[in-house]
Amino acid sequence: MVRKHIQIAVSALISLMFSLGLIQGSLAGDLKAIAVLVPEQGTDYGWNQQGVDAARAVAEKHGLEFMPAEGLGYGDVRPTLRELAEDGAGLMIAHASGYNTAAPEIAKETGVPVAIVDTPEGLVPGLIADYTLSGHDGAYLAGVLAAKMTRTGSVGIVVSGEPPSWNSQSAGFAQGVKAGNSGVKIIYAVIGPAAYGDAAGGRRVTGSVISAGADVIFGQGNGSSFGMIQAVETTKATDGGKVWFIDVIGDKTSLDKGHLLSSVLWDMTPVYDAMVNDLKGGTFGTKHYEIGLSDNSVRLLQTPHIPDNLWSEMMGLRDQIISGGVEVDMVTDAQAVRKLMTSVDINEG
Repeated sequence: MVRKHIQIAVSALISLMFSLGLIQGSLAGDLKAIAVLVPEQGTDYGWNQQGVDAARAVAEKHGLEFMPAEGLGYGDVRPTLRELAEDGAGLMIAHASGYNTAAPEIAKETGVPVAIVDTPEGLVPGLIADYTLSGHDGAYLAGVLAAKMTRTGSVGIVVSGEPPSWNSQSAGFAQGVKAGNSGVKIIYAVIGPAAYGDAAGGRRVTGSVISAGADVIFGQGNGSSFGMIQAVETTKATDGGKVWFIDVIGDKTSLDKGHLLSSVLWDMTPVYDAMVNDLKGGTFGTKHYEIGLSDNSVRLLQTPHIPDNLWSEMMGLRDQIISGGVEVDMVTDAQAVRKLMTSVDINEG
């Protein structure tokens, strides 16, 4: 009990010292390694791989040791965080919304800065940064593309959960669909509250969305996206034709069997690079980070399945979004997202 009280007191003292800027400089100068923690393996062509690849690239750029911790699942990562801190990590990137409680606790306990997601209100100068990212502008383009490509007049959104990043893209996609063709129906389905790695659930739910009439699926899933793709590849649309799939974050072109229409690609390298620079400059934990169309950290994947004239239209629309001629509302609240849909199916898991 006494030891626990001592740990709490030390954590509080470290947090206070960081907030006062008393130890920021020493840690910045001592930055020799960065760690990234991901719940699944960094080979999913999506969220996990993008996090690992971006962190590796930034470590190489700054001459830092790279410390990846992959396949951690969604349980308690405190032991892993402590181990990485003890092994010399000077920045720990907790790359999952499920880590946004444990990581700040260990940061305060050890004094090692952390970056978390989906907690924009959790900033602590010098100690805790948040990088809740959104590709909603890119998702808007994907929505317009889907509205132009559908034959059945219905498109689907299948998500593995409703974190802010997924919600903002679902809303952006819905706005794009309505701009592209206001008569197109949008079928929205949630696999479960945190079904990020549920490939079987992804296949089952996507199959039901296709059966309901969708012939274009916008899938946000991490590991569960592989199940979505299986459903798209093995299920005919209600008109007997092909079903298209629009992915997010990564590029699965090498796995495509003729159904990958596009993907809303993310590049987190500029974000992690900015974190390292902020640590060195003494501004870590004082700002939020963004990705967007203007620097290609968000972009729409061009595939051979998109007609040339339609791709040109998408690129013209991209320019309009960047210039401010077209505005895409950023919506992160799940209930507000659902109101944009024609029909909603929420699986509680």
